Amino acid sequence: MLGSTASSMMFKEGTKYLSGVDEAVLKNIEACRDLMNIVRTSMGPNGMNKMVINHLGKLFVTHDSSTILHELEVSHPAAKIIQIAAENQEAEIGDGTCFVLVFAGELVSLSESLLRMGLHVSDIIEGYSKAGKRVLKLLESADEVPCQKLEDIRNEEEVIKGLLAPLSAKQSGYEDMLAKLIAQTCIYVCPKDPTKFSVDNVRVAKVEGSGVGSTRFMKGLVLTRDSMGTVKRVHDAKIAVFNCPLEHASTETTGTVSITSAEQLKEFSVGEEKLLKESMEAVAEAGVNVVVASQTISDLALHFLERHGIFVLRVPSKFDLQRIARVCGARLLARLGAPMAEEMGHCPLVEVREIAGSKLTVFEQSEDCPSKIATIIVRGATQSIMDDIERAIDDGVNTYRALCRDPRLIPGAGATEIELAMKIRRFGEETPGLDQYAIKKFAESLEIIPRTLSENSGMDGTETVTNLYNAHQAGKKDCGVDTEGLTIGDAHVSDAVITKSWGIRLAVDAALSVLRVDQIIMARPAGGPKPPGAR
Repeated sequence: MLGSTASSMMFKEGTKYLSGVDEAVLKNIEACRDLMNIVRTSMGPNGMNKMVINHLGKLFVTHDSSTILHELEVSHPAAKIIQIAAENQEAEIGDGTCFVLVFAGELVSLSESLLRMGLHVSDIIEGYSKAGKRVLKLLESADEVPCQKLEDIRNEEEVIKGLLAPLSAKQSGYEDMLAKLIAQTCIYVCPKDPTKFSVDNVRVAKVEGSGVGSTRFMKGLVLTRDSMGTVKRVHDAKIAVFNCPLEHASTETTGTVSITSAEQLKEFSVGEEKLLKESMEAVAEAGVNVVVASQTISDLALHFLERHGIFVLRVPSKFDLQRIARVCGARLLARLGAPMAEEMGHCPLVEVREIAGSKLTVFEQSEDCPSKIATIIVRGATQSIMDDIERAIDDGVNTYRALCRDPRLIPGAGATEIELAMKIRRFGEETPGLDQYAIKKFAESLEIIPRTLSENSGMDGTETVTNLYNAHQAGKKDCGVDTEGLTIGDAHVSDAVITKSWGIRLAVDAALSVLRVDQIIMARPAGGPKPPGAR
């Protein structure tokens, strides 16, 4: 819709100018509500899957919110703000994206009734800001919210408690098995200083076949690739990692070779072969018995390496090449020739193994290696199932990283949200002025988490929230939604405090950013040819 005459005269022809509560604010609220409703049904253990086909035609069947958001092409600017907040949650913590989307969407959605009551946007923003700061203070206080702390981040049983919440939401039914597996893997690769834990040290290799229950972890690095030659197993491996092609060397400058006879052509070919042979023999004489390269390995180079019984592996990925170098303690070589002693890596065993017809190359790691890496071998009937398991593992590993930074846990399953809602509503009643209405709506927004968990499980959301309030008023601070028994009870899962606090902070900031918008000015689209799909 075109704006006023004065506004349209100020901008170029074709510019859209929307302002006011009806045209800008309520339209933004509607867009945020629509985005929230898309992912809301995917929350919790009984969340529904989404079938998303991206612009490349790739199919995704998942209820992982971060994956759904990443593949959706959200164009509305207000909904885009909430999407960016959820992506920041994924980048900072690695879990809790659905919480950010749903909570921010509910905050924006409930503000509509306040606007229709006659409250000014500034009053709503002030009330939401006060409530948000109050919630973060309550989370930091162990007296206000029941909180337990992991005494030992390397204790498997304690770590499993912290991993059950994100895993049960992603892979209900496999959460116990996956939590134990991820706990063992993360504890193995955890450095002496837990705050320096790197998620990159936990790798995933997917092998189609069998069932999810056959998933296991191995110490070291596993690549879903076969070696190039006939050598498939090397003990006490001395490894050279080349970041250059293993073939005839080419000059930096362009040159022309004039050959006038067959004899000259033969001598030229023999000369090239001799140079390559000398390079490969120098590698073998240095004691190298495993060669890894990221670029081309010519048949002639492979022939000479095979004559010396050297294991040859080509790894196109630069990231995997760097991981191999880190596993064995080698340096990347940008030149073709014999490596020096300090440039070679070492592994107790490098071998090719076969699982369900798939060839895997395993680099076993010595126990004294300063940078440990472990690989989880995921099994599944289809690629889609294995992709979903990989996303769940990624969330579990990121949760372990968050617990290394802050080992505190609070009750999950909506228990903490109801407890916070009670205290924020009481805080609103004690606050004078118009801010109290927004503070009470903030408390009501927190109810969306247990309400969504119960509705996705087939329960009555209003009845569940009412029962939870009654239980918490009776002193049961850890009472949450039991999605298996379809009732309420003690929360058997726990959320990390750092995940919840970051989620609330980002959701509130995103909601306030949307509410502060009172005008939308869209420039005229650029000219030029239309994309192929629009013709």
